Amino acid sequence: MRIIVMGTGPFAVPSLNQVLAQGHDIPVVVTRPSTESSSKKIPERPVAQWAVSQGLPLFEPVSINSAQAISRLSDWKPDLLFVCDYGQILSADCISTSRLGGINLHGSLLPRHRGAAPVQWSLLSGDSRAGVSVIHITPRLDAGPILSVRSTEIRPDETAEQLEPRLADMGGLATLEAIEMLQKWDGQSSIGQLQDRSLVTRAPRFAKADGQLDFRLTADYLARLVRACQPWPGTYAELQWPGGKRLRLIVRSARACQQEKQSVEAVAQMPGQVRQIDSQEAKLLWPGAGQQLLAATTGSGTLLISRLQPAGKREMEVAEFLRGHPLDAASQFILPETVLKPLTA
Repeated sequence: MRIIVMGTGPFAVPSLNQVLAQGHDIPVVVTRPSTESSSKKIPERPVAQWAVSQGLPLFEPVSINSAQAISRLSDWKPDLLFVCDYGQILSADCISTSRLGGINLHGSLLPRHRGAAPVQWSLLSGDSRAGVSVIHITPRLDAGPILSVRSTEIRPDETAEQLEPRLADMGGLATLEAIEMLQKWDGQSSIGQLQDRSLVTRAPRFAKADGQLDFRLTADYLARLVRACQPWPGTYAELQWPGGKRLRLIVRSARACQQEKQSVEAVAQMPGQVRQIDSQEAKLLWPGAGQQLLAATTGSGTLLISRLQPAGKREMEVAEFLRGHPLDAASQFILPETVLKPLTA
């Protein structure tokens, strides 16, 4: 089958390898053009790098829905468009350049978590399972009928940085299954499973400010936020010592530890207080996490922290951090001036 592939980020690469290995004809690889960021560093484009490594031509339109881009796609006479981690929504005219339309590999169990950050929202929402879905593309965002699905359990303490490549690898077989279905399709009859609109949730992209930790929220939520924000935007808070010294910390690994509920009056005074947990207690609370932990009081429960990164420094375990920054009994995390609301889709 003659397939034009469209992608930019790393999630697409394992599936592209599978499509190519199956002997499908890829006349061109469509990817977002290279642009400088505000820091003047050119962002990596894994799909572009993959295309070059495979000796495949690149097409890098600013807008895939422009008349010029649609004309170019038509010239290649594709049987199918395969889209994954591309970054643009295809118009009806764009989709119609292909005999069988298009398919999109999405990093969630649709209709749950439609949008740009499905893996992060799977973790933030506390889902027990995650997965990938291949849909027949319609002009509406992630709304087409589902052709193929693969799912997996989310592992304890798994971060988005760990889960995303697992899902990307699963996407290859799901993609091949969808392609096989379309090879047998008559182009007229219904195909796939329609999505239940009542089960739709949204997965918008995170902003940098979304990583700020507010210890007035629950430990469960904060632990999920830490996992969802790895590697970007990262979760952070400022630790303050008596006398006014402050240090911004990026929290890299955390887990919720439930305690008996405190009175409303006590909770109002306690969020953000932090203490050191030494080896014996640390082994009981979080086996294998390290010799020492930080325990921060929250609006409900305690947030255990095992790995962190001081601003401008490398990531380290709590024990190493405490050797250079011993805590005082009055050390605490600074709370934002206004209570941050939990992220909701």
